[in-house]
Amino acid sequence: MKYPIGIQSFDQLREDGYVYIDKTDLVYSLVTGGKIYFLGRP
Repeated sequence: MKYPIGIQSFDQLREDGYVYIDKTDLVYSLVTGGKIYFLGRP
């Protein structure tokens, strides 16, 4: 399993077989939920 540390290009991430987790559904449910959320990034 390859982790995309330092990879900035989505094309390179997909072509070179890095791990990618699509959280689009989660973001959509947070935005349409009608509540206030704090999303902190490490």
